[in-house]
Amino acid sequence: MKISKEKKEKISEQILLYLFSIMPKSSFTTHIAREIARDEEFVKDLLFDLKKKKLIIEIKKNSKGIDYKRRSRWMLSNKAYEVYKRNQ
Repeated sequence: MKISKEKKEKISEQILLYLFSIMPKSSFTTHIAREIARDEEFVKDLLFDLKKKKLIIEIKKNSKGIDYKRRSRWMLSNKAYEVYKRNQ
């Protein structure tokens, strides 16, 4: 099933809003997918699109500095956070 660009943008907004609500924490892809009730692979594609637009940051290391092998955490970029904060 093909999802329209408009719907993808709305879902991306949900992701950004969720990440804004948990700032300054980050969240794993699976948790984000569960929060917005969407398929994990679909959410991962949207996360990478948001990363390309520099709206979110991908974190590939845990708190001890060890690389994750198969997962990533995500958080809102400072620039995106400032824009959201101003519009609240």
